This record gives sequence, structure tokens and C-alpha cells, in this order.
Amino acid sequence: MSFLPAPKPPIADKRIVTHTAHGQKWSDEYDWIRAENWQEVLREPSALPVDIDRLMRAENRYCKALMKDTASLQKLLVAEMRARIKEDDSAPPTKDGPFAYYSRYNRGGEHPVMCRRPREGGKEQTLLDAHKLSRGKDFFDLGAAAHSPDHALLGWSSDEAGSELYTIRVRDLASSQDLADTVKETGGDLVWTADSSGFFYIRLDANHRPSRVYLHLLGTEAEADRLVHEEQDAGMFVSISETQSGAYLLIEVGDHETSEVRLVDLAAPTQPPRLVHPREVGLRYDVEHHGDRFLILTNKDGAEDFKIMQAPVAAPEIGSWTDLVPYRAGRMIISHVCLKGRLIRMERENSLPRIVIRDLASGEEGAIAFDEEAYGLGMDAGLEFDTDWLRFTYASMARPAETYDYNMATRERILIKRQEVPSGHDPANYTVRRVFATAGDGAVIPVSLLHRADLDLDGTAPCLLYGYGSYGSSMSASFRVRPLSLVDRGFVYAIAHVRGGTEKGWNWYQDGKLAKKPNSFTDFIAVGEELARLGYTRAGRIVAEGGSAGGLLMGAVANLKPDLFAGIIADVPFVDVLNTIMDASMPLTPPEWPEWGNPITDPDAFRTILGYSPYENVAAQTYPPILAIAGLTDPRVTYWEPAKWVQRLRDRMTGGGPVMLHINMSAGHGGSAGRFDSLKETALAYAFAIKAANGFRPLSEGTA
Repeated sequence: MSFLPAPKPPIADKRIVTHTAHGQKWSDEYDWIRAENWQEVLREPSALPVDIDRLMRAENRYCKALMKDTASLQKLLVAEMRARIKEDDSAPPTKDGPFAYYSRYNRGGEHPVMCRRPREGGKEQTLLDAHKLSRGKDFFDLGAAAHSPDHALLGWSSDEAGSELYTIRVRDLASSQDLADTVKETGGDLVWTADSSGFFYIRLDANHRPSRVYLHLLGTEAEADRLVHEEQDAGMFVSISETQSGAYLLIEVGDHETSEVRLVDLAAPTQPPRLVHPREVGLRYDVEHHGDRFLILTNKDGAEDFKIMQAPVAAPEIGSWTDLVPYRAGRMIISHVCLKGRLIRMERENSLPRIVIRDLASGEEGAIAFDEEAYGLGMDAGLEFDTDWLRFTYASMARPAETYDYNMATRERILIKRQEVPSGHDPANYTVRRVFATAGDGAVIPVSLLHRADLDLDGTAPCLLYGYGSYGSSMSASFRVRPLSLVDRGFVYAIAHVRGGTEKGWNWYQDGKLAKKPNSFTDFIAVGEELARLGYTRAGRIVAEGGSAGGLLMGAVANLKPDLFAGIIADVPFVDVLNTIMDASMPLTPPEWPEWGNPITDPDAFRTILGYSPYENVAAQTYPPILAIAGLTDPRVTYWEPAKWVQRLRDRMTGGGPVMLHINMSAGHGGSAGRFDSLKETALAYAFAIKAANGFRPLSEGTA
């Protein structure tokens, strides 16, 4: 069989810009790929300058040409993944007052239909059909869909560019018509006042940062909205939520190590916010409410893995805080919520999650946990406060999600939904394992594994190794239908729980940030080497995957240990770290300094980041095949980061590759928003993984 010569990659012009900081000079020959009007491009993609647009489209053509032999395989992968999705699926109804609210999908629908019906059964009412709203649009993402306390209105938001600039609208549920009230360029979330006369929301500033909280009263112009809080520190992000009791709006201000909470009584929405405790560097706290007291999850007094304290509503200041759930080393409390008479917390110990329910009157506790090597557990407190029922979801890497309603009084557990896999799925056909790798400094890294039960573990199997390791985010070992297409083809699917997450507590996070960030990279490499030693795979058969900050991980390990990997999938990769973190005008930069360090003012942080930034450390060496995936309107990891990276790789590498960029010209950080449209990008990544694991040789027609 003969094949046409490989196409030539796009080669960008070099327009060298030199930067200087802390006595160090460095050059950037591809800085021009960052459009000067990038903020305009976020709002209107067609504003992208012609030369950059031409380069991005050339990248897409090159990627498509290199992957042409996988076109049939990609279609097959999409069909397989789609066949595992119940097309007319619906979420279990959640009761609130006279109604039960839920979302569902119509067959073929990309986006959900928001519905309700009478609490005790009756005719369904469609509140909002997001699929209909998406028709004719290149991109559509439904943000919030929150009904008012009197059940007469629905506040909803949508993003139609992928830039995470949401427009809020209000729908009259009696007429199914939207009111004149429209608020643009918001963060998307909203919280209703107690009397349903208005709602709170966050407006983004000129640098795309959520910084100002407003109160909108129905029937008034958005320009007249009342400013409730404006954050002056560009390094702090602002978010809003409400207590489970429905009594208070929470205005939460924070970065990656410090937090501050203000309260607004939702029954008196025009009253000034009440500060719980002013920000104090390193002090983190989250507030919940029950009756005459606040329940506060905090790291106060050295509680590294957090504890829960309480304070009177009349005096929430820190001097009134007293321990309720004391600190215990090694047990990390992740979140907490209050239902009438009870405090419920999600915690993790030895990298496994559990839910603990505490009777606030007696102090008695009971736990929901599972005896498995690796599993995922989620908690949903619902919409009501006065209830004995708690909803939770359990899944393992082989077992589809099961949703239960749990009676906290009787401990009765009722299965209300089991995730359907229409094409058929038998968990017995798969093996889930948890193994451990040891880093060079002795740290023990958990690894979650999934493979076919009949797979011959002789060291030849290909492996997709996924990693993230930033911001304290933990990777759940839960059920995912998409990787089954690789697993059923003989892949081992592995999640490396590297430092930078909180799988083993807050210290696991601390050991993977700032000056210790390189631990995330060496942990990932150690996991790959251990999987090879254990016979799950071998060097040169591992395809690494990570997205966003996990894309930084991909860029770093590609530089450090390229021969370990058959391929690298870098999804919206944060690879131009030094240049981005040196630019205080970028949306995420000031709030990111506690995570990475501030290289503008701190020479040690500068040298650390310079030492690992993937873009700055591309070397004259052989690299494995690399697929970078990006979104043009991404405000989190801007399109030019992966675009510059692939150009520098092609210019400096001495062999290997190829290096490809696929850029979605009408989407942002999350790629295509539709549940089926997004499968196409996954199919591209998985076809790349299959091809890379086979030496990136052309696949014969009909390869499955």
C-alpha cells in the first residue's frame, strides 16, 4: 500500500520581541500571533486579524490532512460514544415547594430542556428549551437556569461566543415569554431576592474579570442596577451563591489561598453587605447557615485539611468562632452544607471520598462510603432546606453512575436512577484497580486504572495516561463513557493523581504549586514508568493527555521525558506560562500569582517559572507526536499559547513529531458546547491516541 507524501506544516513568520526582567533576557519570535485586539475577538471572532486567521485555518487544514487516514475511525468513534449516551435522558426531579424541577433531552438534542411538573405528579411544563435556542448559532452554552422563590419566573443566561460572557434574561413562566429585563456581559450566575422582585449577578470588567456584584430590580434598566460590591484588588475573583437555607446571599471573594465572605439578607436585599471576616492571607473559609448560627469550613489555627467551626448569626466575626468538627490530619473536608437539623460534609481520606451526616442536636454522625479500590462520589443537597432526604451519586470507573435518595432519619437508601448505556455495558467485563507509584523524593502517588478484564498484561498494551495536578482539583475515579472506546480496543486508561491536586489532602496540593510545581511533572513521569514496570504498558506506548493547567503538565513532560510517550494530547494547554503570568492585563493573571508565583516582583518565582515553562524550554531534541487543541474565544487559556508552542516545537525539534494544532474557530475553553458536537473533538483526540500508539504510521482503511 502506498501513501501520498505527508503535507508540510504551516510555518509562521518570526518577528522577534525581546523581554527583560530580573537581569534576564528572553526572546519571543511568535509574540505577534497574539492579536492586539484579542478582547474584541472574544466577543466577535470575525475580528481576528487576517494574517492570524490565515495561520489558524492553515493549522486546521494541516491537522486534518495528517489525520485523514483516521476519518473513518473518527466517525466510528463518534458513533460508539454517541451510542453509549441515552439520547432522551432526563435527570431525576428535584422537589421545591409545589413543583419538581428537572432537565431532560429530546432525542438528537444537543442542549437540555428545562422542565417542571406538580410535586405529586401531573402535566409537564417546559420552562426553557435550550436546544431550540441554539438553532442557527455557531456556539451556544446555557449558563444559569434558576426559578424565582415564588415559582413565577425563570432567570436564565447564555453565552453565544464561547468567551464566557453571559447575557441574563428573565422568563415569565405563565406566558413562556421573556421580559424586557436583559443584562449583558455577566458571569452567568444569578441569585434571586426572597420576594422574587429582582436578582443579584456579577458583571465582568474590561479585563474579563468578575469583579462587581449588582442588584437588578425587575422592570428597571440594567444601567440603573445597584452596585452591591466592587472588588478593587485585581488578584481577587468574586463569585455569588446562596446558603442552602435560602436566607443569605454569599458574596465570596478570593484567590487560591485567601478568602473573604460578605452576607446579604435576601429578605432585605438593599441593605449593605455584612462582612464575616476581612481577608487574611492564607486564611480560607466558606460559610453555611442554620437557624441562629453560621457553620464555617476553614483552615483556621493550622487546620491544613480543614475543620468546621460555628458562630452566632448575631456575631459572625472570627472572635466568635468555635470548633464543631475538629481538625484531624489526613482527613480533608472538601465541602459542607446544612439541611434542617443536620450538617452534611464531603470529605476524603486516603484519596477515597465519603459523605458524613451529623445531627446538630445530638452530635451523632453516620457515613456514606463504599468498599472499592477507586470510585467517585457526589452530593446534591437539592433545592429545599426542611427535608430528611439527601441525594448522592456513586460511580466507579467501570460502573455507571447510580443516583440515590438517602433518608437521613431512617438511613433508607433508594436507587432512583442508574445511568443507562444504550449500547450495552457490563461492569464485569472491566477491571478497576488502584496502584501506587513512588516519586524520586519518596512521595507515593495514587493511580486509578481501568482496563478490560481479559486484557493480557504482558507489558505491550497501549495506555492513555491522564493528569491535571493544579489548583487543588482532584480527579475523580468515576464512570466516563468516552474512554471505553479506547479501553475496548485494548488500552489501559489511567489517571495519575499527581501533586497539585488534593487527592491526599491539602499538603498534596501545596507540594505541587509555586516553587514545588515541578513535582507535578516528575510525579507524572514516575507514574508512567511504574505502569511500565508493573506490566500494564511500556515506554513508547503511553499517550499522555491533559487539559488547561493539565496541558502545562503535558508540555513539561514532553520536554523532560519525550521518549516515555508515544504521543501527547494537550487540550487548551497553558504552555506559555512565563509570558502570560508576566502580563498583569490578562484575565486570570493576578488571581493566579498565589498558584504559580509572581514573576514580575519575585525573582525566585521568575526563575522557577522560566525553568519549567513549556514554551521557554522547547529543546533541540526528538519529540513524540503532539496534538494541541484550542478554542479561539477561550478567555482562560488564550488561543495564541498553543499556537505559539506548536510553532516553536516545529522550529527547534530535531526529530519525531508531527506537531499539530486543531483550533475551534467558534468556541472557547470547553470546546463545542453541544453534547454530541463535543464528541467530534474527543474522537479526533482518541484517533490520534490510537495512531500514536501504533507509531503514528498511516492507518489502513477500515481500522477499528
